[in-house]
Amino acid sequence: MHVAQNQSLRPLRAGVVGIGAFGRHHAAKYALMEGIELVGVADPCVQARRTAMAAHGVPVFSDWRELLGAVDVVSVCSPAITHASIVRAFLNAGSHVLVEKPIATRLAEADQLIALAEAAGRVLTVGHQERFVFAHAGLLDYDDAPLSVECWRMGGWTGRGVDVSVVLDLMIHDLDLVHRLVPGGLSDVEATGYSVKSRYMDEVTAQVGFDNGAEVRLNASRVARVQRRGMRAVYADGVIELDFIARTVRNTTRRHLNPVVLDDPLGEAVAAFVSAARMGRIAFVRPEEARRALATALLIENACAETLPARATGTYAAHA
Repeated sequence: MHVAQNQSLRPLRAGVVGIGAFGRHHAAKYALMEGIELVGVADPCVQARRTAMAAHGVPVFSDWRELLGAVDVVSVCSPAITHASIVRAFLNAGSHVLVEKPIATRLAEADQLIALAEAAGRVLTVGHQERFVFAHAGLLDYDDAPLSVECWRMGGWTGRGVDVSVVLDLMIHDLDLVHRLVPGGLSDVEATGYSVKSRYMDEVTAQVGFDNGAEVRLNASRVARVQRRGMRAVYADGVIELDFIARTVRNTTRRHLNPVVLDDPLGEAVAAFVSAARMGRIAFVRPEEARRALATALLIENACAETLPARATGTYAAHA
């Protein structure tokens, strides 16, 4: 992909669409970043706009379209079902875009955004922040794939992200990491999900087989009583286990891994995005990689739809 270089020494104008739980952190990162001018934020919620005005003293808008053409870089932190239309508009307006996961909710939308960013020479990247934790630990420095992987990502009910299932809300983080560890295509996908609080699945367990024989088990819940986020990868010479909350690594393999001292993966993600936009470089998380995680997530959703248990308390709708 060709990315047009920005040689100007002027500050890059930044904006944020959606200033809820994640968007307000994006705005804070931009506000403190050298060479960046936070010029505006947008959110339909009156209280969110008041909070942003008090925190940053920048213009606030109820309609994100007010930022089109006014920003060089933008973080899109709106509900997942709005990602495709908003990202498309900003790419067409000439902005570089960091969109929170997922890149979109349909593969056709993701493909359109990737092609549009390529044609416009704009950076398009996705907020898979755990990738930076992997990189700092050194887990991306080795080519041999694990024999099996287990992932768990569980937290209590917050009411956020309920426009999609827990697969697109939470599990997609682990799917991105799994695809970075295990090469090749999928051989089979089995999954079971339950709707507990929302109209989409709030708990999902999935088993994914890869063409190279690797087996992956994933567990995700947004209605759990205890918060747990981790991964266990079994290699021919030992085991690597990460706790994403405690930022600890247990390693019995011969690989040299670093202590996980990364306290601000979101800050790393925003800084990497800005650097890519300013220098005309490929983003650390490429949109094609986010599309791959989305494709597997949709396969898991479809597998759940085929085996949805009778005791599920809500209605499930797949994002075809």
